[in-house]
Amino acid sequence: MSQDKDSLESSSGDQVGLADSSEAIEGGDAVSASSDSQPEDQPEEKASDEMTLTEHLNELRKRLIRSFIAVFVGFLACYAFAEQLFDILMEPMVQVLHNSNFIYTYPPEAFFTYLKVSFVAGFFLVSPYLFYQVWLFVAPGLYQNERKYLVPIAIFSAVFFTVGALFGYFVVFPFGFEFFASYSTDKIVFTPKLSEYLSFALKLLFAFGVVFELPLVIFFLARLGLVTAQGLRRVRKYAILVIFIVAAILTPPDVFTQTLMAGPMILLYEFGIIAAHLFGKEKKKPAADEDEENSAEAE
Repeated sequence: MSQDKDSLESSSGDQVGLADSSEAIEGGDAVSASSDSQPEDQPEEKASDEMTLTEHLNELRKRLIRSFIAVFVGFLACYAFAEQLFDILMEPMVQVLHNSNFIYTYPPEAFFTYLKVSFVAGFFLVSPYLFYQVWLFVAPGLYQNERKYLVPIAIFSAVFFTVGALFGYFVVFPFGFEFFASYSTDKIVFTPKLSEYLSFALKLLFAFGVVFELPLVIFFLARLGLVTAQGLRRVRKYAILVIFIVAAILTPPDVFTQTLMAGPMILLYEFGIIAAHLFGKEKKKPAADEDEENSAEAE
């Protein structure tokens, strides 16, 4: 009897052990299943870990130093051709002046003008690298799938900036300078001052270069889901008002030049809407709206 009792107890103990082990296996499967499903619910990881304020400042310092070195190298390269670059920049006004010439009243004015022209030309020369440094500074805050746009955006940034400056040089300059020179009379002689013309021309070139970045900015915001094509269409009339205000700030205080800048900006805004429609990230609808649409389709 005692042997039978011991065998019954051992068999029951084995059954309890098997039950415990099966429960442990099932629990482990449940944990592994939950761990497998967990990443699907988590948001996509950023390109890098969170950076502290000090790390951001160090990163900014590194990008600025590299940019300054690049601009300095571009300046040295362009200074060797300063006279040729100066003639190119003066050409639109020379065509308007005909028999007249530029003047300068400050002895080192011509020398500083050559330096300024070389600096601006060097900036244009290394602008792709500068835009690339800007996007590298932004990169740590982007997702992995968004980082692939860094190099194309840097290239297109330089291309759009250059196209904008060329538009100002070949389209706006001839019409604008001819318009201003038309106010010259026998008693009022138009004799432009060298430094003033250079500041005026460089300001316009830079302004048109920045303005032509508008489609790229809209594309970037659309990829981040911050703007949509529908939203841009809805605020179009307000955007046109803002465009004319920006044109008034970036250009000299005359309606003619402001209109020459505002017109392309409106067209660029429309191109930005197209880019947002083609490449934008559509915002997800709320769950309540989706349920209503599903119920409506079911009916």
